[in-house]
Amino acid sequence: MAPEIHMTGPMCLIENTNGELVANPEALKILSAITQPVVVVAIVGLYRTGKSYLMNKLAGKNMGFSLGSTVESHTKGIWMWCVPHPKKPEHTLVLLNTEGLGDVKKGDNQNDSWIFALAVLLSSTFVYNSMRTINQQAMDQLHYVTELTHRIRSKSSPDENENEDSADFVSFFPDFVWTLRDFSLDLEADGQPITADEYLEYSLKLTQGTSEKDKNFNLPRLCIRKFFPKKKCFVFDRPVDCKKLAQLEKLHDEELDPEFVQQVADFCSYIFSNSKTKTLSGGIKVNGPRLESLVLTYIDAISSADLLCMENAILALAQRENSVAVQKAIAHYDQQMGQKVQLPTETLQELLDMHRVSEREATEVFMKNSFKDVDHLFQKKLAVQLEKKRDDFCKQNQEASLDRCSALLQDIFSPLEEEVKMGIYSKPGGYCLFIQKLQDLKKKYHEEPRKGIQAEEILQTYLKSKESVTDAILQTDQILTKKEKEIEVEHVKAESAQASAKMVEETQIKYQQMMEEKEKSYQEHVKQLTEKIERERAQLLEEQERTLTSKLQEQAQLLKERCQGESTQLQNEIQKLQKTLKKKTKRYMSHKLKI
Repeated sequence: MAPEIHMTGPMCLIENTNGELVANPEALKILSAITQPVVVVAIVGLYRTGKSYLMNKLAGKNMGFSLGSTVESHTKGIWMWCVPHPKKPEHTLVLLNTEGLGDVKKGDNQNDSWIFALAVLLSSTFVYNSMRTINQQAMDQLHYVTELTHRIRSKSSPDENENEDSADFVSFFPDFVWTLRDFSLDLEADGQPITADEYLEYSLKLTQGTSEKDKNFNLPRLCIRKFFPKKKCFVFDRPVDCKKLAQLEKLHDEELDPEFVQQVADFCSYIFSNSKTKTLSGGIKVNGPRLESLVLTYIDAISSADLLCMENAILALAQRENSVAVQKAIAHYDQQMGQKVQLPTETLQELLDMHRVSEREATEVFMKNSFKDVDHLFQKKLAVQLEKKRDDFCKQNQEASLDRCSALLQDIFSPLEEEVKMGIYSKPGGYCLFIQKLQDLKKKYHEEPRKGIQAEEILQTYLKSKESVTDAILQTDQILTKKEKEIEVEHVKAESAQASAKMVEETQIKYQQMMEEKEKSYQEHVKQLTEKIERERAQLLEEQERTLTSKLQEQAQLLKERCQGESTQLQNEIQKLQKTLKKKTKRYMSHKLKI
């Protein structure tokens, strides 16, 4: 976690006041300062089931999240505690503790459903905490899982008459961990010892039949099996005697049941080692600012009574991120050009070379920080701004050259002008002396470094303004013969014509350089865009392959359990997913060819 962020205790992230959910600005400010990737662990469950104790342990503390000791829900809303990740350097562990579900004082479960949905959508590991055993009552309490499909959707514009299936949710749902508190049964089935994970899988088996009772029995189990890609179970003994539970946070480990202490240690070790970085569809890793953006997007959707749409949420996040990515790219360009460029440059090409290097680096910064740039609008915006920056530098370079050359002319030629005023050259032979002095001063001017691209043009403009003075000196010079005068005049005029021709040629060269630079800039953008599209295609294919693998495993399990109806439904989903994978691959290849 960034050194400047140090939370000594939890802070409310989403306040629950009178049934309305509101994001806490102070907590959002803390998130916005976390530049590292985040691992988000959220816990939900009925009130007074010991959620806060486990979260305090994950934070490495005995106290922090309030445990409460009464029969009412103690934690309100969603509380956040950001700590350095103990096993993943350069990562931040974000712990989210939710208010207890099922508080009778709320009157209805509308608020609980949204708290549950937010915990699922914000986390990379979702912990469901309950008491004693996995029975039908515990499953009935998980009705919030079945309500998720009525509150969230993955696509903003699903195909007509097409219902979203579990594959649409697997891509952004977290890992699922069920924690059973005060567990007193023996872990065995059919007389054989089993693990906690096997106990969970056994509890998630479906019943045969198509009656309403069978459907109600199977529904929460199907949702857990289909939506959550990875499942884990932990059982915990009672930590202490009932009379001491109210002082649990004040007790040392040696005062607790040793089995319970070891079970908590195993749970924390698993979370630290296996909880993944929060990642959005497309392999987009979430940091503090991105998590802040998701919180605001979800809260806005809830406040407006809309369905939470993951595609819209990610696009809204992309809009913010891509705008910031453009700013970062421009800032990098400004920094690099500020360090490299010293105006005026000797040639236009020198300036354009520095621009091209800085532009390429700026584009790389944008590509690194951007995602889902629909129709490449933000990349185009960046290209326009960089082109304007280049043109501004060219203008500044020209003005700097003008100022530098004007100052040099004043410094070098002012003594000659004073001598002309004093009449030093108004005498026989004065014209030759004047021309010689003029040539010496021009040589001195040419020897001065870093005059810039306007050097010759400014000099010729100056000399042209002094032609009347030269003519006056020539007319008063009685020593040179008429022929010598004519030769000298022609020489001066030829030199002037040659200089003018050179100036025109340099102007043409400058124009050609600018055209070449535009083409190089365009090719660089196309190159980096093509590489990014290829990376995104690979990420998408990998994600779709993982989802397909999950579906095939689930189908095998259902066949094993002889749930033919669910297996057939899942087979349809797999075929549909395979068609989608083929279609998206073809679309990516088509898009690549167009680029």
